[in-house]
Amino acid sequence: MIALSLAEIAAVVGGQTHDIPDPSVQVTGPVVRDSREAVPGSLFVAFAGERVDGHDFAAAVVEAGAVAVLASRPVGVPAIVVEDVQSALGALARHVVTRLGATLVALTGSAGKTSTKDLIAQVLRTKAPTVFTPGSLNNEIGLPLTALSATEETRFLVLEMGARGIGHIRYLTELTPPKVGVVLNVGSAHIGEFGGREQIAQAKGELVESLPAAEEGGTAILNADDPLVRAMASRTKAKVILFGESAEADVRAENVRLTDTGQPSFRLHTPSGASDVTMRLYGEHHVSNALAAAAVAHELGMSASEIATALSGAGSLSRWRMEVTERPDGVTVVNDAYNANPESMRAALRALVAMGKGRRTWAVLGKMAELGDEALAEHDAVGRLAVRLNVSKLVAVGGREASWLQLGAYNEGSWGEESVHVSDAQAAIDLLRSELRPGDVVLVKASRSVGLEGVAQALLQTGAEGEVAGR
Repeated sequence: MIALSLAEIAAVVGGQTHDIPDPSVQVTGPVVRDSREAVPGSLFVAFAGERVDGHDFAAAVVEAGAVAVLASRPVGVPAIVVEDVQSALGALARHVVTRLGATLVALTGSAGKTSTKDLIAQVLRTKAPTVFTPGSLNNEIGLPLTALSATEETRFLVLEMGARGIGHIRYLTELTPPKVGVVLNVGSAHIGEFGGREQIAQAKGELVESLPAAEEGGTAILNADDPLVRAMASRTKAKVILFGESAEADVRAENVRLTDTGQPSFRLHTPSGASDVTMRLYGEHHVSNALAAAAVAHELGMSASEIATALSGAGSLSRWRMEVTERPDGVTVVNDAYNANPESMRAALRALVAMGKGRRTWAVLGKMAELGDEALAEHDAVGRLAVRLNVSKLVAVGGREASWLQLGAYNEGSWGEESVHVSDAQAAIDLLRSELRPGDVVLVKASRSVGLEGVAQALLQTGAEGEVAGR
């Protein structure tokens, strides 16, 4: 974080100083919420959770070098005490980003947020110092913590924004007001919580509503290929840039194809020129992500050739998202187990088939969470798609939702041993260990709560250590 005195922080967050001998002492290190991350000069934010209360670690973090604790009660060590720690953290983030003057890029969408955020960051940091959301820490705590990791040298701040209801993104944009806003898509993720795609579109569109007017530098970057996203142009006063494969898109892809290893290649067109891109990532769905990143970079002053070079060199920065590893015996494991929704499931299955040309393909799939009344139909549809794509074998893992996956495959014509339903991750591991052959390609994917990343990890341990591709 940029250096701030404890007195200044207390004034910004409306807090009272306790046990602080010298309020002019500065926070020069990171703002952290995990006591294990406390280092000399840091500020520790004490959240009281259901199982762990950060206040209990106050003495330990100060001993580790933390300057003070942001707390909701006195803790016997230097502290700034506030009524609400989360609100105080947000106020501090707002103060810091306003003082920094860096260009803030925010993005949201039902699928692909984290991969696109990583692409945007990798492209922009070839131009200037860039700070971006680690992993998918995109909520009311993770977002301000990311913003507070910016320094005086930061020129671009790339923030992923998630939502589980109306008003969530509006709140996040109040903490960290963006100049550039990107909306990727409106899909089925969390549809059970929102109630429908129209409600999801309403929530995602709060991002473009928050942008400055075009004459003040505000830019809304919207997916031309998604009608619900494209319609958001009417909800903003910012300049609108469209990306996609549509001929009407300002930033578009032509001649899209997949390499023999399943990596997308295309001709990138921007208002200032065109250039060829061949990505290190896997799956055609990354073309749309790349175009969103290209649109951001173009608006921030990069040429088509600079953008294409950066996109071609970009890898996967976040774990368990199409993380491809080849074992010494030739088995390829695709760990995409961080999360799942119908759109990302379909994209992953198509990527699996593209990677597995001439090889046996395995789709190890589990529950997609938070689909509400759509759960049965969506799981059935994914099972059917696996058959239509000629995936060699579907392994549905878990309870009721997994049975729907397997039933969809069966009803589509997957009989005999082409699909199987197993009870848990260990059963899937046992099956794969006994039946995998050299050269097979295995996709592992489910919602985070299922924990299927353990299947991929077990398969890699079985095959000894391999080299992670796309990094």
